[in-house]
Amino acid sequence: MSATRGMAVVLAGFTLAVSGTFAQAQSWQPDKNVEIVINTAPGSGQDSTGRLIQKILQDQKAVPTSITVVNKPGGGGAIAYGYLQSQAGNGHFVSIASKSLLTNHISGRSKVTYSDLTPLAILFDEYITVAVKADSPIKNGRELLERMKKDPGALSFGVATSLGNPNHQGIAMALKDAGIDLRKTRTPVFQSGGQAVTALLGGHVDAVPGSVGLMRKHLEAGTIRVIAVAAPQRLTGIYASVPTWKEQGANAVVSNWRGLIGPPGMTPAQIAYWDRVLSQLSQADAWKKELADNNWDNEYKPAAETRKYMDAEYAELRGFLTELELVKAKP
Repeated sequence: MSATRGMAVVLAGFTLAVSGTFAQAQSWQPDKNVEIVINTAPGSGQDSTGRLIQKILQDQKAVPTSITVVNKPGGGGAIAYGYLQSQAGNGHFVSIASKSLLTNHISGRSKVTYSDLTPLAILFDEYITVAVKADSPIKNGRELLERMKKDPGALSFGVATSLGNPNHQGIAMALKDAGIDLRKTRTPVFQSGGQAVTALLGGHVDAVPGSVGLMRKHLEAGTIRVIAVAAPQRLTGIYASVPTWKEQGANAVVSNWRGLIGPPGMTPAQIAYWDRVLSQLSQADAWKKELADNNWDNEYKPAAETRKYMDAEYAELRGFLTELELVKAKP
């Protein structure tokens, strides 16, 4: 064999080897159980989102393995995200994420934020409501604000899962706009929205700010009254009769996105796999029905766009929380 031909054979073998490795890297998919990690207790908006994703992906056989949901509440998400960090480079673990991933880091409550993990997707956006018990003497948001003006400690607000997060902002922004001193308000913190609503129904707190998805089943059951929604205009369906904060004299618009985030160090092939799966999820009829039923806005963004979005929102939220006096201004 001539030297030239020998070299050609070697190069051809090398090319095939590289091509095979490249193809293998591009075709990653789970080969064992996938865990969807929830950073709150069962019964929360995060939990219901995770279980919905699990069901649709399983029903559509979009993932070739089993999928389980694992709840790791505590620390405003710190426990769940710490667990996710321990699975570095493992595409079999994903976690439900929300705006709290950013706000908890800004406020100093958590040491982990989006840049310590792998952003995978923004899935949808939902507005924050404020609810009281169905038999509460507080009939609307305007009445609540008037009571708080007279005494900032008159009412207690059950917040899940940390101060400064979107749930808290849903009431804090309206209170601040009404000239109420946030430092004098009573805001006990719960590990999930479900626990906060349970406390409300038990008479342990006077009101609970929470997502439209969280409040829906309780509103349908007639156990709560939703007195305000922090949306730019009235929502539809079961929320059609609920006035916005703006209608009641407070300039407060607050929404919370939900999405997925993975462990640090995920490979491009793993990210590409989840991009494909989550893009299919966002187009599924069952998913679109849930969005409509829960008054969720479809805001799907793939991994690359999600990272850019979080970069911009982190800076915006720092200014927002500083304005609400929930974070100290940088010197």
